[in-house]
Amino acid sequence: MHLPLIPDIVIILGSSVLIILLFQKVKLPPIIGFLVTGVVVGPYGLSLIEARREVELLSEIGVIFLLFVIGIEFSLKRLATIKKAVLLGGVIQVGLTTLVTALASHFIGLSWPQAVFIGFLFSLSSTAIVLNLLQANGEITAPHGLLSVAILIFQDIIVVPMMLFVPILAGQSDNTLMTLALLLVKVVGLVLLIIVLANYVVPFIFRQVVQTRSRELFILTTIVICFATAWLTSSIGLSLALGAFFAGMIISESDYSHQATANILPFREIFISFFFVSIGMLLDIQFLLNNFLQVLLMTFAVIVTKSGVIGIAVIALRYPLRTVILTALSIFQIGEFAFILANTGMQYSLLPETIYQYFLATSIMSMALTPVLFKFAHQLTDLLVKVPGAKHLEPKTMAHNQGTSPSKELSDHLVIIGYGINGKNLARAADNTDIPHVIVELNAETVRKAKADGEHIYFGDATEETILRHLFVHKARVVVIAISDPRATKKIVSQIRTLSKTVYIIVRTRFVTEIEENLQVGADEVIPEEFETSVEIFSKVLLKYLIPIQQIQEFTDLIRSQNYDMFRNAGHLAARQKGVHLDIPDATFVSLPVIQSANKIVGKTLRKSNLRENFDINVIAIKREDKFISKIKPDEVISQGDILYVFGTNEAVSALSKHLCL
Repeated sequence: MHLPLIPDIVIILGSSVLIILLFQKVKLPPIIGFLVTGVVVGPYGLSLIEARREVELLSEIGVIFLLFVIGIEFSLKRLATIKKAVLLGGVIQVGLTTLVTALASHFIGLSWPQAVFIGFLFSLSSTAIVLNLLQANGEITAPHGLLSVAILIFQDIIVVPMMLFVPILAGQSDNTLMTLALLLVKVVGLVLLIIVLANYVVPFIFRQVVQTRSRELFILTTIVICFATAWLTSSIGLSLALGAFFAGMIISESDYSHQATANILPFREIFISFFFVSIGMLLDIQFLLNNFLQVLLMTFAVIVTKSGVIGIAVIALRYPLRTVILTALSIFQIGEFAFILANTGMQYSLLPETIYQYFLATSIMSMALTPVLFKFAHQLTDLLVKVPGAKHLEPKTMAHNQGTSPSKELSDHLVIIGYGINGKNLARAADNTDIPHVIVELNAETVRKAKADGEHIYFGDATEETILRHLFVHKARVVVIAISDPRATKKIVSQIRTLSKTVYIIVRTRFVTEIEENLQVGADEVIPEEFETSVEIFSKVLLKYLIPIQQIQEFTDLIRSQNYDMFRNAGHLAARQKGVHLDIPDATFVSLPVIQSANKIVGKTLRKSNLRENFDINVIAIKREDKFISKIKPDEVISQGDILYVFGTNEAVSALSKHLCL
């Protein structure tokens, strides 16, 4: 059987491998490699691809999987915490970008409807590229990552009203206001449905599926939830990608989100490559070469304009300058939904062919520059915050003294940097143990709420030496850094070390790869979430192997003291060299139910059942209904429904378990 799409898939993936291998040699990101692959194999390059429509469908599936995984990491609770950023930040960014672009377009001779429509196009950013980069760099939960996601969510929602507004701009409207009102009702209904699904329906479905212990059924269920939600949102006029994002958030509320992510990742990596290739296929390379200078100037204008507008939006949300710049350098490009909107504009003659080609070339150029600027965003930020006058852009001192230092000078205290889950838990523990502490957080809304709850929290960017001095870091005993920005974390550690050589610095990171870098800049201890979970799990495993608790503690302390080398390489030899050896006994302690009335021990005493003689096990206790019998006598009669607590070798316990089922 011949499938026409197969040769195109081989050409795309094969060409991608070769081009990305070449790009890796010169340290260029894979995304650029995929875009170049699209240019090379596309209709304006070597014209090697015939099934263009099918490739576009594969690319849409890739975007669905990408947004689904992001949604899993980005729970409904986290979305609720950034609702202000979604609404205020999104309105300012989209509104101002549209206004500035429309004015510029009208100035060069376009009609007002055409100018406003081009403003719509330029206001949209690339959800797929930005979220992919944020996730790959572990910055999806960093302040600039959360803000970028918030604004992108608003853009993905607002693109639907934009499409409905196109006929009005073209003078061909048919009661669009009624359509918008109906869409609003549908969106509210969809949000309510998602809340119900996330809290009740999906957890119930997953519980039933998990009980089957079928990996195939689990994967199938996950994919069905993803595509069903995407289809549902598409049916009411929203984008498939936004639906996939909602589907991910639904699953994020269940206990099975991590396994769902692991199952989906391989699909995402394959299909998202088709998305970037399909974008590259749109570029007319001849047009780009003939008008390269104009396209370059337009791209520069887009980057400067959008970055400036995004900066204004983030400043309005009262974030520090560092977060302002990092957010602006993340979502300055023109996005994939702009291509869909552009096709609608072409149908209504709002986008002349020449302007359309300039738009395509500028969009793809801005996309290609995104991973490059993203790679150097932190270095650029460090330079820009030092520009004379830049500090005037910092948000002013907030109400309730949130921007000031503590009212009295602190010493020998605990400083908590970051008020996420770990920061909150640490603050509660400090409260319960009467340890004096102070918290610094750069999310203004979080600070306001925590301050209202009576927390010793202050607004500020801990990468700034002034903020650290106000917290009396130089007189603290311990500083705990619990933020989700790995680069900012290293800078904070370095700043603290310039103020104090004695304060004990504990850093919480997401990945073990960040341990060495933080230790080198001055951290005393680095706790990676991914390996701490493994340590806790293995501790439970050792308990089941009847290892004494003291030995388990010594063993886990050794793992931590060696910076988790045991999990990273052949470091397990180091444990033996240190003299730590765990004697694993060939014995176990388990509970076995007596569920068969016809087996050979029901109604017999322990002496007559000959369990010790026949199976070499000891009955330690018996649970009978609500009664727990711990003093076992030889004449104790075994009844149906009893639960026997027995101790013996694994082989003996297994044999007894089979015997009780006869």
